Amino acid sequence: MKKYLILGLALAAITPAASQRLTVKKATVDCGRMIFQSPVKATFELRNKSSRKLIISDVQSSCGCTSVEWPRTEIEGGGRFNISATYDAQQMGHFVKQVAIFSNASSEPTILTLKGVVVAEMENFTGEYPFELGELRVDKNDLEFDNVNRGDKPMQELHVYNASNKTCQPNLQHLPPYLTAKVFPERVAPGRTARIRITLNSANLHSYGLTQTNVYLASNLGEKVSRDRSISVSAVLLPAFQGLTSVQRQFGPHLSISQTTLNLGSFGKKKKLSGEVLITNQGRTNLDITSMQMFTEGLRVTLPKRNIQPGETIKMKITAERDRLKRARSKPRVLMITNDPDNAKVVINIETTK
Repeated sequence: MKKYLILGLALAAITPAASQRLTVKKATVDCGRMIFQSPVKATFELRNKSSRKLIISDVQSSCGCTSVEWPRTEIEGGGRFNISATYDAQQMGHFVKQVAIFSNASSEPTILTLKGVVVAEMENFTGEYPFELGELRVDKNDLEFDNVNRGDKPMQELHVYNASNKTCQPNLQHLPPYLTAKVFPERVAPGRTARIRITLNSANLHSYGLTQTNVYLASNLGEKVSRDRSISVSAVLLPAFQGLTSVQRQFGPHLSISQTTLNLGSFGKKKKLSGEVLITNQGRTNLDITSMQMFTEGLRVTLPKRNIQPGETIKMKITAERDRLKRARSKPRVLMITNDPDNAKVVINIETTK
């Protein structure tokens, strides 16, 4: 393998620079403010813009506190791929970490940078707490982890206000295996606030597309689960297409959709409204709709088929039910997961007028 890499580098040295180009969509990622001892992951999108195979011979980080994940196989001409860098956040203050990518694209390494600042705790939350969950109030009762790639560990924060007259210990109950939660501080006096940091471990998600669940906020440990204290959590896991060659992409499926926002008009006295969206396969192989899901209740989707041949167009019928939509926490949307690398996730927003 080592001899092969050396040979690849030798060939690169005699190849015109214009034929070997490695480009980065965004070479610097600002991670913003992050909590001490909570690792942050930055993902960089790269592309081999040459017609030759790209070989990454080595990857070096500026310190041992930054780990890197990169493709160990050849990247075909025109191929896109990701490199991820994780900073361990074991030191307080500002940080700038760099990763050098050595390849046969150039005699000089490609430099990727992640930066941010590690703090002991986030600033006081200055927003509102519109949702009442028992004796506690929260800033939101619906959490969404969108555009998650396998291996990612995205995080969201829930702000909690103790509206009771006694000290409480907020905690989330009925967490599925892919969610973890930490409370800061663990005990909250009357009239004081806390933060609950919820982390999604995408490796524990079973399937691509939408996964939804409800967790329950309790004022103290051991409290019974109550429906009026539920918080909905959704995650969208994207399929992985990084290993596809440019030829596979060129001769693969290509989804075209008539609209991604469907306005169904006014309910008035009607209980249901319906509309149509056209889906066309403009590619060269069959387009598969592998998953079709709704973010909220009150929507129904009808498809004549999920396997669409090249050049074929089908009609998707979407029906909205007025009474059930009124109970929805998030805006009504339809999610499609497909085998088109450039349109793996398609969201159709549903609107109605008053």
